[in-house]
Amino acid sequence: MLKTAKFGELEFFVLLNRLGSLSAAARALGITPPAATMRLAGMEKRIGARLLNRSTRKISLTAEGELYLQHASRLLEELKELDDVVAESRRDPRGLLRVNVPLGFGRTVIAPLVSKFAAQYPDVEVQLEVTDRPIDLIEMGFDLAVRFGELPDNRINARRIMSNRRFVCASPAYLEKFGTPKSLDELTKHRCIIHRQNDDAYGVWRFLNDGRTEVVKIRGVLSSNDGDIVQGWALDGRGIVIRSEWDVTQYLDNGRLKRLLPDFTLPSADLYAYYPSKQNQPARVRFFINFLIENLGATSWHRAAITPANQKGSGRSR
Repeated sequence: MLKTAKFGELEFFVLLNRLGSLSAAARALGITPPAATMRLAGMEKRIGARLLNRSTRKISLTAEGELYLQHASRLLEELKELDDVVAESRRDPRGLLRVNVPLGFGRTVIAPLVSKFAAQYPDVEVQLEVTDRPIDLIEMGFDLAVRFGELPDNRINARRIMSNRRFVCASPAYLEKFGTPKSLDELTKHRCIIHRQNDDAYGVWRFLNDGRTEVVKIRGVLSSNDGDIVQGWALDGRGIVIRSEWDVTQYLDNGRLKRLLPDFTLPSADLYAYYPSKQNQPARVRFFINFLIENLGATSWHRAAITPANQKGSGRSR
């Protein structure tokens, strides 16, 4: 079975020919001259050809040695160029960036930001995939994913892009007709709108009160896996809904929705960027995450961060 050349052998042979003697090459490598002679002999035995004609005073290349040196020099130069390219990619954003984001939020918020990012960093090729299902970043080959909600595992590599609380809300029309709940227990008597997400328990709302978790089993008259749909039903006065601060701030400001039970806290829906590893992170990933933080985190959850043309909806995962 033919054994292939090792990187160290290529370096040794190029160095040997540049210095012109085995003793000089041995000194440069910090080994003994006999060890250098044995290394050359081992290469020739593996290749099955004599690479050097050597006398007591000098060495000269054989025809096979000339060919070997030519290709060894080219391969070492290509490897050096590869190192330079990879190192440069960590300094300057370039190359392919694969990003996975929630469907609605990705379409209306992240996609316009990707357009701005592409204009600012033209050497980065961005592939944006929108889906609400959980993904395995490494298995699916993504550089990062953007998701709302608490971290499922503290060991996950993630950076928070923006804070985003969640509120219980209803329209004035609904409250006028059915009354305003004053306690968590009263929620069970109201018509609630359920946002079904992944594997979350159906019709179960969890609240934090004085460090304790309180669970309320609500009655859902309407449900959907699309956040914009359930929010639309709430605006129509069909029931009480849980939505994120990002989604409902404009409606709380203009009075189309009212916040209920403000003394009870819901688990947050902060926006995070997940990525496979903190080590040797390419510049394109670091720059993109920083870009999202600058454009979303600085203005937090407020809708003013998004241009009017992009305020149609905010996604299905809050």
